[in-house]
Amino acid sequence: MIDSLPLPLLLLVFAGAAAFVWVAGIRLSNTTDVLSSRLGLGEALGGLIMLAIVTNLPEIAITASAALSHALGVAVGNILGGVAIQTVVLVVLDLFGVRGKDALTYRAASLLLVLEGALVIGVLTVAVMGSQLPQWLILWRIGPGGLLIMVLWVVGLYLLGKARSGLPWHEKGDAPGGQEEPHGHSKAKKDQEAKSKGTSTVRAAIVFSAAAIITLAGGVVLERSGEAIAGHIGMSGILFGSTFLAAATALPEVSTGLTSVRLGDYQLAISDIFGGNAFLPVLFLMASLLSGVAVLPQAQATDIYLTGLGILLTAVYVWGLIFRPGRQVLGMGIDSLVVLILYLVGVAGLVAVALGGG
Repeated sequence: MIDSLPLPLLLLVFAGAAAFVWVAGIRLSNTTDVLSSRLGLGEALGGLIMLAIVTNLPEIAITASAALSHALGVAVGNILGGVAIQTVVLVVLDLFGVRGKDALTYRAASLLLVLEGALVIGVLTVAVMGSQLPQWLILWRIGPGGLLIMVLWVVGLYLLGKARSGLPWHEKGDAPGGQEEPHGHSKAKKDQEAKSKGTSTVRAAIVFSAAAIITLAGGVVLERSGEAIAGHIGMSGILFGSTFLAAATALPEVSTGLTSVRLGDYQLAISDIFGGNAFLPVLFLMASLLSGVAVLPQAQATDIYLTGLGILLTAVYVWGLIFRPGRQVLGMGIDSLVVLILYLVGVAGLVAVALGGG
């Protein structure tokens, strides 16, 4: 029914779904922090897996919907384009969230975040390797590439959990002169605020469930209307999924990230972005199971290009976390400026690759 709508109505539906995902995603994130604190999920492996799934519900809904309708270009573009554009969210946080003369990575510098960035790069590298495997190499609807990504992600979360309990480094891997309060302190503040308002655990769970349902439904509508819009304007599913669709699903991360940064939890803001980016390629396994084909070996040149762009942007921020540039240019850190320029140039290159037949 959505496919039959005229373009103006499709744009209105897409914008409305994006607004629902934005608002519901913020509520989902806030209630997740409250429930995580009250239920003692903390940084345990199970808690990290659950939190990664919850915070990526829009992407999960879009990927599932696209896989079931065999619109694999939209699914792949949303996953790999999502990594790149969610990394650019850190530019927004640096520009509008950080107050003072120091850049975001200067305040947030931590070996733990470097490890999280390395996990993102590792997962994306396996995605590139998996894309080169033959399509016939599949068992029980599972391609080895998607399975290896899942294994690497779980092992990475386990090692990050051990790192959070303490690293054999000075100040447990935190840089001097950076974030004053411990990582994740903004979650406790949100829980205290909820308690002051009389929000019970049951009510938080109800809001969480309602927000999750709305987010999932909004993600499906975004995928269906986005695919129809791409068809109307003659844009490939990969390009639309990696730009407009990925940007719409990144809106909740912008709001929650700004909240964390303004509360002085710079490390959590970056950790949430890196954590989401490390999880996104795991969705290739789900896409393969739902579509019945190995998705990674069907990757086009544009898909590999987007993966390389995501690796490059992540590497820039990893360098920023290590070198801690204090100087700001145009209100942001040098690393954020470099990421913004690389992303804009990268999208232009993506269009060129797509037009060239990739």
